[in-house]
Amino acid sequence: MPAKAPRKAAAPRQRPDLSLEAGFGPGRRVCGIDEVGRGPLCGPVVAAAVVLPPEGLPPEIAARINDSKAVIRRLREEIEPAIRAHALAFAIAEASAAEIDELNIHRATLLAMKRAYLALPGPTPDAALVDGKFTPDIACERVAVVKGDSRSQSIAAASILAKVARDSEMLRLSAQYPHYGWDRNAGYPTPEHLDALTRHGVTPHHRVSFAPVKRQKALSG
Repeated sequence: MPAKAPRKAAAPRQRPDLSLEAGFGPGRRVCGIDEVGRGPLCGPVVAAAVVLPPEGLPPEIAARINDSKAVIRRLREEIEPAIRAHALAFAIAEASAAEIDELNIHRATLLAMKRAYLALPGPTPDAALVDGKFTPDIACERVAVVKGDSRSQSIAAASILAKVARDSEMLRLSAQYPHYGWDRNAGYPTPEHLDALTRHGVTPHHRVSFAPVKRQKALSG
């Protein structure tokens, strides 16, 4: 029986670093921008903008940071205060469910990103790294970075701030509307949420332009 070929060791997972930020040149103030909440049926879409120091986050924090979706909730909540403490500047903003229905989710996402950028304290950034394929209309050099939250430490930091902020908002709303499980599903279309939508109807925080909500609203008259 032929011997099995030795299994290749898995390549170490690349962590987001400051390579993209450094690419703008020394002394330039660069912010990372990311959003959370495009897919849920309710609640706002939330964006964050973060400016990190040139050396980035402390190594013990940088080693734990990543796209917020790849970081478990407990860990996100542990490192979020450290990001706030070490960032040169950060801001969090949102576009409401009503604005999502009025503008569509794409435009509302860009609006939330622009609001976060404009809310940054301190000197205006020279450049922005924006997660995804599109950038908001902001007055600085900007670069769209596909899967940026796994490549740029600034974008990854923004991703975590936005995710923790949105989860906190959905937890608050869940106390008012406990049937939908928003404290567990963050408004995403889980079976629990869809079942509650059928049983209890549409709330003021649902996005009526999204198909499952639109369909239920039509059925409810």
